[in-house]
Amino acid sequence: MSTRRLISTPFTSSSTAAEVLRGVDLTGVRAIVTGASSGIGTETARVLTSAGAEVTLAVRNTTAGDAVAETIAKSTGGIRPRVARLDLADRTTVTRFADTWNGPLHLLINNAGVVTSGLERTREGWELQFATNHLGHFALATGLHHALALGATDREGARIVSVSSTAHMRSGIDFDDLHFERRSYDPQIAYAQSKTANSLFATEATRLWASDGIIANTVNPGGVRTGLQRNFTAQQKASLDAAEAAGVFTYKTVEQGAATTIVAAVAPEFAHSGGHYLDDSQEAYTVPDDANLAQHPHGVKEWALDPTAAKRLWKVSSDLLSV
Repeated sequence: MSTRRLISTPFTSSSTAAEVLRGVDLTGVRAIVTGASSGIGTETARVLTSAGAEVTLAVRNTTAGDAVAETIAKSTGGIRPRVARLDLADRTTVTRFADTWNGPLHLLINNAGVVTSGLERTREGWELQFATNHLGHFALATGLHHALALGATDREGARIVSVSSTAHMRSGIDFDDLHFERRSYDPQIAYAQSKTANSLFATEATRLWASDGIIANTVNPGGVRTGLQRNFTAQQKASLDAAEAAGVFTYKTVEQGAATTIVAAVAPEFAHSGGHYLDDSQEAYTVPDDANLAQHPHGVKEWALDPTAAKRLWKVSSDLLSV
């Protein structure tokens, strides 16, 4: 376990995204927020727009995205985010989105996520949660690398924020069976694997791209009741209820849930330092892979920051997407 002093900020578990951005001027900053048509993504986009950023809502359902954009415009005095279609499970839309992006990009918020209650696959045969939560965001970020590099030159640095979850503590990456072709399918393990992948992406992206002025960090928004839980199984819901009852975590508001994302996106403490996992607006402490979730509800497992696993996942992901 590392003895390096963890990065801290003035914000806490009860801070809101708006509080983090108080007094911050983002005029000239261009940002993309995936999954911005609901929940934490909507609040993230709203506060970034309120601070002056030029925000693009990258959403699968553009009708819902347009409705959110209108709501944001009303709350910000007429500043309307752009809406663009992005289906992270469809490589064609990811490629089209990246190829049609013009100019620099300063903030890429990889917020979108999917939870399934049973085994679902993409047309390639990939397990849907891993394909959407990790591979889709991986393809998007690599496709926008040049734009991020331009943004880094333009604004003295570009940032990627990868939204993970405490669920990552349930599983590392099973490189021998990424898509559950041999093992029995467990949606909780599949989701956990995808959330570990989100963290490993940030670790390797920082190693590869820091020289371009691009850094990536991972955030845990905490427990927030959003549409993401609509496909939870009865077992998943019971597990969450039991954890809350035991005091493992306390549900946050959407405004509080978006705060750690905004810390990673704008806080000066993380301006030039990447590959970290943030929880409650602070860099999280690392816990052993065999640590009990009930005993360590706010840490990050070693497997989610392992540089060797991060390198391997990057190569595997690149290989999958090149086929």
